Amino acid sequence: MPDTLDEKVWTTLIQNIKAGRCTPFLGAGASYPALPLGSQIAEEWAKEYGYNFGNTSNLVEVAQFLAVEYDPLFPKDLILGRIAAAKPPDFTAPDEAHGLLAELPLPVYLTTNYDNFMAQALKRRYRDVRREVCRWHELLKNEPSEFDQGYEPTVANPVVFHLHGHTKPELLVLTEDDYLSFLANIARNPQLLPQPIQKALDRSTCLFIGYRLGDWNFRVLFQSLPKMRLRNIAVLKPPDDQATADKQRDYMERYYAAMDLHVYWGTACDFCAELRQRWEQAKTV
Repeated sequence: MPDTLDEKVWTTLIQNIKAGRCTPFLGAGASYPALPLGSQIAEEWAKEYGYNFGNTSNLVEVAQFLAVEYDPLFPKDLILGRIAAAKPPDFTAPDEAHGLLAELPLPVYLTTNYDNFMAQALKRRYRDVRREVCRWHELLKNEPSEFDQGYEPTVANPVVFHLHGHTKPELLVLTEDDYLSFLANIARNPQLLPQPIQKALDRSTCLFIGYRLGDWNFRVLFQSLPKMRLRNIAVLKPPDDQATADKQRDYMERYYAAMDLHVYWGTACDFCAELRQRWEQAKTV
């Protein structure tokens, strides 16, 4: 059973959603099982390509190995091929993250995923969505952006902002080298996050869905993003082993306490089912 949030935190979240002051962040767990988790892909690659350096479930480390052994684009092409062949989730399922989030009156959606499920779900709700990517890589430095012409995301015309890239393999943040470059470039040039994105982060409750305890990309988010001022919420799936889960939860709660981050301990599906129920109730009040 998931460990839900305090009632005051739920009340604040629902209030901020109503006011459009909530910014979702989507991790790999939000796209599961339409796409496998990073740990599953890492295990497959480790077995297929002879990775034997220990942590075979760490996608970042295994991808780095493939980038060195084969080619920097090799693991990225594999990932994009997997995404291209995937069937989209059932956006009508009551516990499906993208479908639920598309129903909420929010202007900005951020994701560390490479798929386009969030944009697809918004289009199904007849919302004129735009899809943008963080210009962290020099290959994108001079390419035009949706934000160049003064575009401001709205509920009717929202944006899905990909922090770690999408369709182009060169621009995916996947390997250890990619994460280090991403962090260095964001620290050097905060304007890589467009002003509307920075404003959303500054004025919203950030809602992290689909991450796991200790995920590298989850921790990198807190190093790369501007300091968030409001109460934020993370949906984190603890390890299956209860003894390990208890120890890690105690540590992580203390680790994130200083960030005013409230943790819902459960899967993305668990959280979305409860959020849908509470949102439906709130709309009738």
